[in-house]
Amino acid sequence: MANPSRRNSISNPTSENHNQTLHQSVAIFLKRPQAFPCLLSVFVLLTWLSLRFQHLSSSQIQQQQQQWMKKDESDNMKTANIVRFSSEFPSLVVKDKRGWLLNPVSATSDAGISGGAQSCESVHVGEIRPGGVRANHRHHTCNETFIIWGAKTKFRLEDSHVAGKGYIEVMIGAEEVAVAASPSGMAHALVNVDHTRTTFFLGCQDNIINYNSSTTDFNVWKDL
Repeated sequence: MANPSRRNSISNPTSENHNQTLHQSVAIFLKRPQAFPCLLSVFVLLTWLSLRFQHLSSSQIQQQQQQWMKKDESDNMKTANIVRFSSEFPSLVVKDKRGWLLNPVSATSDAGISGGAQSCESVHVGEIRPGGVRANHRHHTCNETFIIWGAKTKFRLEDSHVAGKGYIEVMIGAEEVAVAASPSGMAHALVNVDHTRTTFFLGCQDNIINYNSSTTDFNVWKDL
């Protein structure tokens, strides 16, 4: 009868021969002049593949972030009663190369937003130089429509549904024209956040405002 312990101690000669042959082949290959260029090529290929996958992963993350930012920005614009247009030809407000043209009375309805002035009983046109603030008040007896252009400008509109802040903000680019609506009873403010350019705006109110009366609340936000 064969000894079991002796049988377990005997190695598989076929496996050992295969390993020895493989090691010898690798050793012979590494001694050849062509070995270094081949290994270098493999290393470069693996590095390129690794970087490629990292780049694709990074691009996908950036695309997702941009989509989320666009969605958040779109939601903010809807809530803030504002629509932005490019001032470059062609766009929805630039019909030809002469530039943009808007009707302040129908601008909000044409843009699909509510709460704007139904007529222009009172009109004012002005500028906001870099770092300046306009409005920061609340009218109780009129709706107001704004046309804003010329510089990077922040439009703030009161919104009690925004927890913690009580307002929504939208940034208007220097190359954009914005139509914004501020319904009666909702505070609004325009802030020029541009370093060099001047903001221009037109305000259209559907009621004549007496700023000496108690129908307007001033300095609504202390951080502006």
